[in-house]
Amino acid sequence: MREIFGPRDVSVLVKSPNLRQQGARRRRVALCGVLGLAIASGVIGAISSPRGADPIGQRRTGPFSYFPSE
Repeated sequence: MREIFGPRDVSVLVKSPNLRQQGARRRRVALCGVLGLAIASGVIGAISSPRGADPIGQRRTGPFSYFPSE
């Protein structure tokens, strides 16, 4: 005779994550998104920078000026 409460070949329902787990998951997703965007922008900046330019000898603008400092 077969047991009524024995294991069966039926899929088992899974508990949904609680609020703390959902919050942690959202934070991880946000952090990974920010890091991914930072890495992608760094790679694009490295690829698009001019090759062979000497950054030391170039004139640069100051933090409060649009025109190059002399």
